[in-house]
Amino acid sequence: MDDSTLDFTSSLDVDSKMAFYDVMGSLAHVRMLKKCDILPPEDVDRIIEGLKAILKEIEEGTFELDYKLEDIHTNIEFSLTERIGPAGGKLHTGRSRNDQVAVDFRMYLRDRALKAASALGGIITSLLDVAEKNPDTIMPGFTHMQHAQPVTLAQHMLAYVFKFSRDADRFLDAFERMDKCPLGSAALAGTTYPIDRFMTAELLGFREPTENSMDSVSDRDFVNELSFCAAQTQIHLSSLCEELVLWSSQEFGFVEMDDKYTTGSSIMPQKKNPDIAELVRGKTGGVVGSLMTMLVMTKGLPLTYNRDLQEDKKPVMDSMDTVIYCLQIMAKVISTTTFRKDRMMEVTSRGQINATDLADYLVTKGIPFREAHAIVGAAVRESIESGVNLEDMPLDKLRTFSDRIEKDVYDFITVRRCAERRESYGGTAPSSTDVQISKAIEQLMKREEIVRQETQLIENCWKNLLE
Repeated sequence: MDDSTLDFTSSLDVDSKMAFYDVMGSLAHVRMLKKCDILPPEDVDRIIEGLKAILKEIEEGTFELDYKLEDIHTNIEFSLTERIGPAGGKLHTGRSRNDQVAVDFRMYLRDRALKAASALGGIITSLLDVAEKNPDTIMPGFTHMQHAQPVTLAQHMLAYVFKFSRDADRFLDAFERMDKCPLGSAALAGTTYPIDRFMTAELLGFREPTENSMDSVSDRDFVNELSFCAAQTQIHLSSLCEELVLWSSQEFGFVEMDDKYTTGSSIMPQKKNPDIAELVRGKTGGVVGSLMTMLVMTKGLPLTYNRDLQEDKKPVMDSMDTVIYCLQIMAKVISTTTFRKDRMMEVTSRGQINATDLADYLVTKGIPFREAHAIVGAAVRESIESGVNLEDMPLDKLRTFSDRIEKDVYDFITVRRCAERRESYGGTAPSSTDVQISKAIEQLMKREEIVRQETQLIENCWKNLLE
């Protein structure tokens, strides 16, 4: 092989991240070969000891990579043979590089999916904390970036809680679908050796083996799915960050981020820049791009393995690293941000944000909604021209628009009452947000238990393999 060919085809810089999982996969495989009487016990024992020694060096960072060998799998196998002799060459009995890579990659991404779900739990907890402390904090709700109706800060934060909750559910759903072991599928057709695929699946903490050998080595659905989960999560993060950037501006003045998570200007001493939020927003392009890379890469590939699939690792590895890091740091940003309640209320009280509530009031007096809409439109026009908010207009003035308006109108159109009266399920009233918070906490606890159980199962498998 020409040096340029070796350099072009090498994946070592990327797949070296899977070194730990490669050793674990090999330990499970060789233990199965021993149990099935495919390899002599003395050879298996030597292989196991050699693999343990290699793993120790990997964990200590002293394992030397040979860049003349194209990937981490070859590096580990060659190193094993150098250490224990010909017995090392028997490790690959009954498997192919194709199923070896597939199982390593699934194990790597399985852990990253659990870590992403855990990181999502962290930011959900931070947002829930803000919501619990602000059930009565009034702020403007927006549509088209225009003031729409009064809401509470709790309601706004809870909107992101449920977005991130769905993201966590998606990662756990993806984990469930990838929780099948392809090891033993060999190159594409299975193997003639009397292997036990159920044993290796159990040793590696998988629910069961994959069903079809050709699908097992060609399937990258789990990569595409995780890439989407990462992209959708990052998009939600980007929306949150966009709002925090806006809210921290002088024009909004809704929040002040902690000094620990902002930066200054090289020339303007007064600046306090929301750089973390901006960087998270900026990193979203790369995560979405990784999803596009995977979708295009896997489009039209014939069965089974094609070398194109060597390029499947970097995009999703980068995406998962990015989204986990962004979630972790944004949880800190949220938990340390100061929310300016007075400023939010001041801004909400401007204009005619309670116009819909005045129309709803007229409906309770027997006026059809469309007619009420027109009546309130006239009142809004007067409010704009006079500079007097609807709730501040004298009753006599309001009655010029409709004689159905009575003194009780003010219980409908004060800004705080506009929010408090929206008690429908999922609404912004404190009684409703209390229900939402309870629901979100219940969901969070269930997901945390799933992550805890799956993580413990996998860790126990590693412990057993190393005994």
